[in-house]
Amino acid sequence: MSTRSRQILDNLAHVRERIRSAALSSGRSAEEITLVVVTKTYPISDIEILYEAGERHFGENRDQEGAVKAPAMPKDVHWHFQGQIQSNKIKSIVNWARTIHSLDNLVHARKISQATPPGESRELFLQVNLELTDSESEVAGHRGGIAADSLIDFANALREYKNLALLGVMAVAPLGVNPSPFFAQIFSLSKELQAQFPGAKYLSSGMSGDFEEAIAAGATHIRVGSSILGVRTPVL
Repeated sequence: MSTRSRQILDNLAHVRERIRSAALSSGRSAEEITLVVVTKTYPISDIEILYEAGERHFGENRDQEGAVKAPAMPKDVHWHFQGQIQSNKIKSIVNWARTIHSLDNLVHARKISQATPPGESRELFLQVNLELTDSESEVAGHRGGIAADSLIDFANALREYKNLALLGVMAVAPLGVNPSPFFAQIFSLSKELQAQFPGAKYLSSGMSGDFEEAIAAGATHIRVGSSILGVRTPVL
């Protein structure tokens, strides 16, 4: 086994144990948590190591990387896109990503629907930005999220797109503060959405630095990169 393989597998085992412990401490099961390994800037060889270890959910922030990596991996890999959506990249993103975590613009929703092949669907999380006000929500696509007060209206507007499946809410905790109150707010917002959209029962929150707090606050999907793969410079 190579040094790189051992490093990745050791880190993965440690993260899995932290997930199990955080879930147990919160009265939950680790099986409720989907680990999305964020592979941005990491080579395909690293993803192959994780695949052999049983991981199937991988996330990319840039279409330029996902469009290259996805075709190189087996078909049973579930690819997630979690970066800022650019209109001119949507057709390509839809081609390789099954789940998009960062929808915050209704124009993008329409384009995702139009780009989805006949007979297929795409799963969506709505990215929320608690720092935005309702009046700022028009430009949320440029600010990284939907205002909380606009969330239900935004979700209602998605009803016309039958090939888009609303999974729930996604959020990124602000840096440099205790993330627990933030995650509690997002969980409450998630429940408000679920009350009107029963299928939107998932919550994508938590990354390498705060996923345990996110799990404690009800996260179902966590996006972890550096805790598993370490710090690397871009390779693509």
